[in-house]
Amino acid sequence: MRVHHINCGTLCPAGAWLVLGEGSLFARARMVCHCLVLETRQGLVLVDTGLGTQDLQDPSRLGRRFIRRNAPRLDSRETAVAQVEQLGFKREDVRHILPTHLDLDHAGGLSDFPSAEVHVFRDEYEAAMNPTGRSKKYGYRPRQWAHEPRWTPHAVDGERWFGFEAVRPLPGLGDEVLLVPLVGHSEGHCGVAVKSGGRWLLHAGDAYFSHREVAPVAPSSPLGLALFQRLRSADNAARVANQARLRELVRNHSAEVSVFSAHCATEFQRHAASPLPLVRAPRAVNG
Repeated sequence: MRVHHINCGTLCPAGAWLVLGEGSLFARARMVCHCLVLETRQGLVLVDTGLGTQDLQDPSRLGRRFIRRNAPRLDSRETAVAQVEQLGFKREDVRHILPTHLDLDHAGGLSDFPSAEVHVFRDEYEAAMNPTGRSKKYGYRPRQWAHEPRWTPHAVDGERWFGFEAVRPLPGLGDEVLLVPLVGHSEGHCGVAVKSGGRWLLHAGDAYFSHREVAPVAPSSPLGLALFQRLRSADNAARVANQARLRELVRNHSAEVSVFSAHCATEFQRHAASPLPLVRAPRAVNG
């Protein structure tokens, strides 16, 4: 299986020191929407979709709060569909999409691949279809799935995998692509494990945000990220417990599994074939 690491949305929140744990308090941070394109026998598989073309054409889909807080670059070259085509494929070649969860910066590109089958845990599907509380206010944007995707909700059950319970293989792809329950940030949040080149990659979504949080020695979280994660979690106790399990995985199995999150630019640079683009001034948005 060939794996392509792509950034489907550069985010530039204020307060680099608070977000990254380094740099000036007055500088902008740089974060990414780290997605994967998998070349499989069943066609292309996307893990997360980042921001989509309709989000860029009509940023009101993202909401003023998200735009103000994250200052996304809104660059059409960063959309998943543009990068799939740059790899020499067509959007119709994407047969399956595996969102780690359905927050707006992970599901924005769903509408760019209307024929793809979208796999989520059932709890995530139900939470997104009937959002309440913070998820309704901040995370889910029903406009991003108004095209009525081909949903395939999955129950949380399966086998053990490096100490994680109820890990489910993706049907039709053998045991090389797995859904790994990492509940906490959202009701049905999951990681996606991919076997390639004799070892595993684990896309942990928003189970954590900074490489510092899973460091094998003296892990820590930048102050701003720690506060955001605590306030934004659907189940903070579960999130904290799953972060601890991910740290244990990194500490004990780094030779077998490479773990990365959805938004850490440092982790993206470790895996991507090319460097990240320079941060540009955010575009003004109305709506």
